[in-house]
Amino acid sequence: MNRFRRYFVAAAVLAALGLAGAVHAQSKAKYSARIGHLESAQQPRHQALMKVVELVRTRTNGEVEMQIFPSSQLGNARQMIEATQLGTNEGTVMPAAFLGGFNPAVSVLDIPYLLPSDRAAAQRLRGGAFGRAILDSFSSRGFVALTLWPNGRKSLSSNKPLDSLEAMKGQKFRVMDSKILIEQFAAVNASAVAIQFGELYTALQTGVVDGQENPLDTISTMKFHEVQKYLVVTEHGVMEDVALFNPGWWNKLPAGHRDVIRKAFDELRPEFEKNKDAAQQAALDVIKTAGKTSIRVADEKERSRMRDVMYPKARAAYLERAGAEGKKLIDLYEQERKKLGS
Repeated sequence: MNRFRRYFVAAAVLAALGLAGAVHAQSKAKYSARIGHLESAQQPRHQALMKVVELVRTRTNGEVEMQIFPSSQLGNARQMIEATQLGTNEGTVMPAAFLGGFNPAVSVLDIPYLLPSDRAAAQRLRGGAFGRAILDSFSSRGFVALTLWPNGRKSLSSNKPLDSLEAMKGQKFRVMDSKILIEQFAAVNASAVAIQFGELYTALQTGVVDGQENPLDTISTMKFHEVQKYLVVTEHGVMEDVALFNPGWWNKLPAGHRDVIRKAFDELRPEFEKNKDAAQQAALDVIKTAGKTSIRVADEKERSRMRDVMYPKARAAYLERAGAEGKKLIDLYEQERKKLGS
């Protein structure tokens, strides 16, 4: 009995020590944040965010603890954005395409060929005065916008030939519900229809639309290439993520902790972009292997011509929506892009 008694006493002591350790660990986390996003845990966005979490935890000595919820666990896009705005959740990392209803200025990122193909040149725009102005535009809408993360570029597919701009005439493409994207296709005498993403495969299969635009990894994952005869790697549209935080939570953080979080996002951006580009190439290989789609890569001359045709109409649609604020932003963009010489 004494032996058993000693065992149970020892177990109780260990349990008490473990509990004390847990309480101590919890007491370190003075600031906790729930951050939701749309992608699965297997995709580059989530993997990069988990590394941000670890950097922040380490560099704040455990005082800031961020929990990442992938795959729409905290709701759909609108619900997560509103929850961040209201403070129900502390943050979200959301594609800019879903944020235009909350902040029309950010829809500048819908304009085709906004960023150059060269990744370093694109980052100079994203990380410079133009990118900062996009982020600043969120402050009057009840958000702290921390950074822009590049989350892929869109390409075109169709069941009709895409040999040239002229070949797009009369074709019907699915787009997200955006006047800017509709005008992008109107510029090449094609039409655009807003269709829910979940209905797109069937719409392509049954001929409701001829084609669509998405990053290559989305095309591959959703198996759109199974019902599309032609694919052109155009990289005409950028898919930018915006890291958003609730101002009430953010402003409670010590300045040093805020700086840690900003730097963690900035440090992980290059790796995230590299992994995203690798995912695009892997997706292209999958599409090639499937053998159902004719693939070609648009060269810079073709991309430049597409930009010349598409940009003016898309720009006008943006200005109609974003007004004076949008005019200031687009003027800044064009000044900064001119400096790049591209």
